[in-house]
Amino acid sequence: MAHTDTSGPLAGLRVIDLSTVVMGPYAAQLLGDLGADVIKIESPGDTVRLGEYRTTPGMTPLHLNVNRNKRSVALNLKDDAERAKALELIDTADVLITNMRPGALGRLGLDYEDVAERNPGLIYAHAAGFRGDSDRAGMAAYDESVQAASGLVDIANRALGAPVYLPTIIGDKVCALTIAYSVLAALVHRDRTGQGQRIEIPMTDTMIAFNMVEHLAGHAFEPSTGPTGFVLSMSHGHKARRTKDGFAAVLPYSARNYRDFFAAAGRPDLAEDPRVSGPVLNPDDVGPLSDLVDECAPELTTAQWAEVCAKHSIPMGPVLELDHAHEDPYVRDGHLLDTVEHPTEGPVRTVGIPVKFSATPGSIRRLAPVPGQDTAEVLAELARR
Repeated sequence: MAHTDTSGPLAGLRVIDLSTVVMGPYAAQLLGDLGADVIKIESPGDTVRLGEYRTTPGMTPLHLNVNRNKRSVALNLKDDAERAKALELIDTADVLITNMRPGALGRLGLDYEDVAERNPGLIYAHAAGFRGDSDRAGMAAYDESVQAASGLVDIANRALGAPVYLPTIIGDKVCALTIAYSVLAALVHRDRTGQGQRIEIPMTDTMIAFNMVEHLAGHAFEPSTGPTGFVLSMSHGHKARRTKDGFAAVLPYSARNYRDFFAAAGRPDLAEDPRVSGPVLNPDDVGPLSDLVDECAPELTTAQWAEVCAKHSIPMGPVLELDHAHEDPYVRDGHLLDTVEHPTEGPVRTVGIPVKFSATPGSIRRLAPVPGQDTAEVLAELARR
């Protein structure tokens, strides 16, 4: 990829990525995808560079997916001269993203008060596992511990009968999105007032807020009118259905949906069932009706169900198999997994930009760098300022 233009909506914005692993780097990448000049300050030891690689140490799949559209500058922050260079770079920035622990930031002279004195317009986004004013401040946090502390493991236990973690780093990714929108909001405020600010993004708080949107349920009222937990998503039937030739997310939600579904499955008796005859469903009937959907779904193929569901406005989606995702027409036509030529790794698949701007589209200008790849270039630019 040789694109060097910065024509996205964030063109002209400079972001310093002083974060590791996934949450902070992914947030910085999102800003880079939208045109920001992102400079990643790297010290040895980022765990995202550990693991499987093809040709170049550190060039792991996870690194490739959270560090594109960045320039990598290798600086040892424990060295006075190199730390001074890092501070000079921060002086040129609009945004700093970090997930270093407050104690380490303080020892390095990189806490908000230190850098804001030098760059008062800076948006300083600090992500951590737990809120800074809590008794858990400074505790180590990983996605699994945040899933537990935010109630997500309890939701899984109640729905699935086992206190499992979701098989995705959902806390890291949701918090990355939260960092990105919070930074953009702070930039709007700065444009209006000239004032920078510190933003704290605690993972656990973010995920509690995320989970409780629907799962607060009956506890939304005081006194409570029922238990927590969103009934539909916690029912035992909340799963993809086996069709004649595979699986599909066939999801009748309304009474009319159920009637149309049962009729299409060749079960007019169920289409006339009193439980689906009215305008709304009784929540207590959702489980038994879901069992009947499971029973009927194998009558048609996934493609046939797609036609039926489109005709009757029944929510439906085929199950995307990850091993074949790049072959799926929807994925291919949306450029969601394109193969590109990486300067050191050769052909690699890169995840596309899902948001489409009519006037200022984002772009993939740089693929993920090797450690310190752009140190000389960036420091030369700094010397010319």
